[in-house]
Amino acid sequence: MTHATLAPDPVRLLDMTGKKGLIVGIANEHSLAWAAARNCHAARADLALTYLNDKARPFVEPLARSVGAAILLPCDVARDSQLEAVFGSIADTWGRLDFLVHAIAWAPAADLHGRLTDCSAEGFVQAMQVSCHSFIRMAKLAEPLMHRGGSLTTLSFLGAEKMVDHYNVMGPVKAALEASVRYLAHELGPKGIRVNVISAGAVKTRAASGIEHFDELIHETETKSPLRRSVTADEVGRAALLLASDHTTAITGEVLHVDAGFHIDGMIFH
Repeated sequence: MTHATLAPDPVRLLDMTGKKGLIVGIANEHSLAWAAARNCHAARADLALTYLNDKARPFVEPLARSVGAAILLPCDVARDSQLEAVFGSIADTWGRLDFLVHAIAWAPAADLHGRLTDCSAEGFVQAMQVSCHSFIRMAKLAEPLMHRGGSLTTLSFLGAEKMVDHYNVMGPVKAALEASVRYLAHELGPKGIRVNVISAGAVKTRAASGIEHFDELIHETETKSPLRRSVTADEVGRAALLLASDHTTAITGEVLHVDAGFHIDGMIFH
């Protein structure tokens, strides 16, 4: 038998046939959430997708059709009834959930672009509610649907660990999200539910466009990361697929850096 015949088939290795997954946070085809959805679909998972509001629906609906999403619903996490409706639909349609990818974050522009020192109490609460507490709420709603265990994954950024210029209020908010992952992993682990976070490198998305001097972040990554390049949305999407799959059943409470190694050098953007 030759070495070539022993090489594993990556599609078969990550076969998600029969797995039911919810992916929240798709805004358009450039979204990291869409990269996760596309890769999970390629691995034959069944998907439920959401869109923020009527303005976003025309951008998300064609994507949902392209992956044969069984469920497509609005989900503004600032409105309790919409999130409950999504999980209610999953319960009615599938009766269970195997994995969840949470890829949403938001802060009022004035607070995002200003100093943390000047951040308003209202803006801080709003950023925390949408970017962090929504993941906790989703974990609570997913728990009774994950009868056979499952995987919860969210997205973060290096600014949660180190001071990154222009990340401002999102730094402490993402730090809270990463801490929440550890506590949720501890609490849900006995039920076989794994909770992890992907710390993604700088990728050009609609959400990233809200960060001032974002092109500088890309340049810093390309010149200072060990791989001397930035990362792609697809690379983040493949990491989300990996964490959702049965190939990571012993991994929980982890921060997985998908950033071309940028975090290891401790560089700070200036």
